[in-house]
Amino acid sequence: MKLAIIGAGNLGLSIAKGILNSNGATTMYLTKRNTDSIKEFESYGNVTVTANNREAVQNSDVLIFAVQPDHFEGILNDVKDLLTEKHIVISTITGFNIKKIEAVVGKETYIIRSMPNTAISVGQSMTCICSNEMGKKRIELAKAIFNRMGHSLEIPESQMQAATVICASGIAFWMRLIRATTQGAIQLGFDAKEAQELAMYTCNGAASLLIESGNHPEQEIDRVTTPMGCTIKGLNEMEHQGLSSSLIRGIVASFDKISEFKVKN
Repeated sequence: MKLAIIGAGNLGLSIAKGILNSNGATTMYLTKRNTDSIKEFESYGNVTVTANNREAVQNSDVLIFAVQPDHFEGILNDVKDLLTEKHIVISTITGFNIKKIEAVVGKETYIIRSMPNTAISVGQSMTCICSNEMGKKRIELAKAIFNRMGHSLEIPESQMQAATVICASGIAFWMRLIRATTQGAIQLGFDAKEAQELAMYTCNGAASLLIESGNHPEQEIDRVTTPMGCTIKGLNEMEHQGLSSSLIRGIVASFDKISEFKVKN
């Protein structure tokens, strides 16, 4: 697979690392206006670093755009004359819908929107995907790309804003919960390094239990709660203090904010 990442910023580089670490590309082009900070990627051997988006498009089949929303339309206009029936356009840009992409490159282009998160750099992204009518013919290829770097789910485009909150912003939400658990462990006597290790691996284990078993979270909770025990005491105190309510309210607040951007676009 000949692949280009147009816009090698934080997200673009996370995607690049995930693909390279899984040997998911025959060749890769990385583009950025100032290439000095990404020259090290050329050490992979099959990676070309350039500031020339047109060069990257001409030499690639799969085009992953990870640029700023304000720059996306201009870049599409700059390269659209190079697009052929072989090209697949994959956008990671929040708020830039398929209809707007089609208005620039045409409805006959394979267009896919994806919303990965930064865990893609370690092969653990939850990536949501949708497409235009033409893109449905390539949706399995797109899922195969992102499944090499975690897990992907095809959803309607109308749910992409919500998916951004749950999956992309969700990384920050879970980091905050891990930090809080770490702080609690420190208060109970563990040093900071031990406390974070306990929190990280316990969180990872909880998610893995659900993924492997397919169980509802409450089923796993029931397995570790005993009548009048310490676990149910702690859970009830957390709920008295509004744990679930605060998390839900935070998710909804993030969605309300991202919906403002949708209205502006």
